[in-house]
Amino acid sequence: MGVTYYKRFRMEADLRRDWRRPALPAGYRYARWSADRLLEHAEAKFHAFHAEIDAGVFPCLADEDGCLRLMEEIASKPGFLPEATWLVEYVDAPGPPEPIGTIQGVRITPRYGSIQNVGVTPWGRGRGIGRALVMAALEGFGEVGLQRATLEVTATNTPAVAMYESLGFRRVRTSYRAVEFDYA
Repeated sequence: MGVTYYKRFRMEADLRRDWRRPALPAGYRYARWSADRLLEHAEAKFHAFHAEIDAGVFPCLADEDGCLRLMEEIASKPGFLPEATWLVEYVDAPGPPEPIGTIQGVRITPRYGSIQNVGVTPWGRGRGIGRALVMAALEGFGEVGLQRATLEVTATNTPAVAMYESLGFRRVRTSYRAVEFDYA
């Protein structure tokens, strides 16, 4: 047995500004939270994370059933906020809409909201969808009167860190998450 440590940043943003979710590129649409869409959120989460560093940090992200259980857990939290939970779908192809991105928001105190996951599938990246999802969640936090938003990100995910900083998030804490692994 060995242990790997992953450096993580806790970041915060002020919600007391006019957050609006932006228009998405042609062929994409937002879908508000609905319990009927839990599987689509889990599917987007799996495809976004299963081959990324965060699947090492949080092994449930490497597994479809793990992503489904995680979505069920988040949606059942007492502070779960449908207003800050969104799905982005690709709708410009034959067949049913394809889940491309997901974000979940939870009220953690009377003033703070927490973004649980921001995930965009590899084939949806580079189109501003992650940024749009974060802005949609921040708008939702503001709608329910929260004043600050927080999230955690793996430090080596430099594109995500840069995006959060460009939206006004600031690093407030650095932590290290220990993950055990087999040498085999």
